[in-house]
Amino acid sequence: MQIEEKLETLPTSCGVYLFKDSNGEILYVGKAKNLRTRIRSYFHRSSDSLKIRTMVSKLSDIETIVTDTEKEALILENNLIKKYKPRYNVVFRDDKTYPYLRLSLEDTFPALYIVRRPKKDNSRYFGPFASVQAVKDTQRLIYQIFTIRRCHRKRFERDRPCIYYQLGQCLAPCSKNVDPSEYNKIVKEVELFLEGRSQQIINSLKQRMKQEAEKLNFETAARLRDRIEAIEKTLEKQKIVSLELSDRDVFGFFRENEKIEIVILFVRNGRIIGKRNYSLSKVRLSDEESLESFVSQYYHSAGSLPQEIILPKVLPNKRLLEQWLTEKKGKRVRIVCPKKGDKYRLLLMAEENAKVLFQQRAKREALSKPLLEDLKERLHLRKYPYRVEGFDISNIMAKAAVGSMVCFIDGEPYKEGYRRFRIKTVTQIDDYAMMYEILNRHLRRKLQEGNMPDLIVVDGGKGQLNVALRVMKELNIKDLEVIALAKGRKEGKDKVFLPFRKDPINIAQNSPSFHFLQRIRDEAHRFAISYHKVLKRKQDFASPLQSIPGIGPKTAKRLLTYFGSLKEIKEATLDDLKKIPFLSSKKAEAIYEFFKNKQA
Repeated sequence: MQIEEKLETLPTSCGVYLFKDSNGEILYVGKAKNLRTRIRSYFHRSSDSLKIRTMVSKLSDIETIVTDTEKEALILENNLIKKYKPRYNVVFRDDKTYPYLRLSLEDTFPALYIVRRPKKDNSRYFGPFASVQAVKDTQRLIYQIFTIRRCHRKRFERDRPCIYYQLGQCLAPCSKNVDPSEYNKIVKEVELFLEGRSQQIINSLKQRMKQEAEKLNFETAARLRDRIEAIEKTLEKQKIVSLELSDRDVFGFFRENEKIEIVILFVRNGRIIGKRNYSLSKVRLSDEESLESFVSQYYHSAGSLPQEIILPKVLPNKRLLEQWLTEKKGKRVRIVCPKKGDKYRLLLMAEENAKVLFQQRAKREALSKPLLEDLKERLHLRKYPYRVEGFDISNIMAKAAVGSMVCFIDGEPYKEGYRRFRIKTVTQIDDYAMMYEILNRHLRRKLQEGNMPDLIVVDGGKGQLNVALRVMKELNIKDLEVIALAKGRKEGKDKVFLPFRKDPINIAQNSPSFHFLQRIRDEAHRFAISYHKVLKRKQDFASPLQSIPGIGPKTAKRLLTYFGSLKEIKEATLDDLKKIPFLSSKKAEAIYEFFKNKQA
């Protein structure tokens, strides 16, 4: 059916529409109160930007999905944008890469965990935080101020408390008779602290301190005093921006051509407690449409919502967004666009931050462009190396073997794109086989995602380079460039190998291009070694019993408690093992055969 015919048969109800090109690729996903009116407007508006007219010229097919309500259309639009990442939409990076703090309220004695993605459970999530370091610093501060447990659920049941109880930093609910109601008072304080309502905590603690002092419980009163002082010190570092004790997210927006910088200031209880920024490129929509798309995608996966959202522009579907966010939060959420007063000053602060960050990014890109152009020329690349991925292997005698992939975009590390690989199919010392495995796994996934890098750098010589070429041939990848960077053994000079060339190419060792390649190789090496150390440490401190199929940490611990030592388990007969009440016959046989084969 031709586009003209489809325009005549479009439904008039609300829903979502998908624009496709001749290859079936989705160019744009949008929502509309009236699908027919909205879609037809693309073909009748003469004032549209060149980008929109270009998109319409590529249009080959239109697909519509009718929904019962506008809110359903908004949610579906977000899901489809995340799934297909259309070229002409503003695509917000998935928040799974950003950390949250999870307070496990479903537990009798809740604890605080660092997680990557909020789940729909009874826990409370705070975040997302700008970095892992930021969330760890916050968690560490909470542990210093509040006596909340630190032990993991798996280690919760213990015979004696850990060292944090001895230091007075935990009530030790794991091994002491702790009143859940008293513990939950502390949990409530942690919630208020993470919400930015520290003054409420201070008032409550002062009242409790006075009560404890009147009861002559001076040690308890002193601990409460210390906690008050610690919170007050934290408050001194936070800037008061409003006498209204409200929670607000303030969006700053700065744009030049197709590049946008967005800054979000988090105001909690009238204080700025943090900020986050996002850089968007190749944005072809108007400012209002771009901001609306970003805001809806951002709050689609947000762990918590403020009472008020301050924006620099009036959104086309402001009322619909407010309804959806209010329903999501369970309380009213307002979207405002102030022109004066305290809120306007907050908005100007966010916009100034967005402008500064945009200018900093522009300077970095201006410096990286000549570098990458030079690299393209020196390596005889067919295209500009915008996205470069580096690979390395780390192992000791084939134990805890791992691989790493680091990603550089426009000359800068893109740490959200880093990946770690545990070697699964190679048990011997064979770096070539290990490199084959990680490249094969990674490039297969890249083919599915349609997000290939422009250049791959493998750590090694011609052997590793040939492995990469073999993987590309097997996967029928033809437009990917690959090189190898080998450390010079005798001369002390690193060597760059290109495909189908016998000898390394000559690149000045002191040139910026060469230093850039070394930086990628060294970063991949560092990332691989750090992961290798983590796995090696786990293996070194794990019980040999856990190497037996079906025997986990709990069963291993119970066996050691039952027998008294690993030596006694090794010397036990099959009948002895079968008599153990918590062990099945199958597990008893597995343990017996494991140690029997070890002794053989």
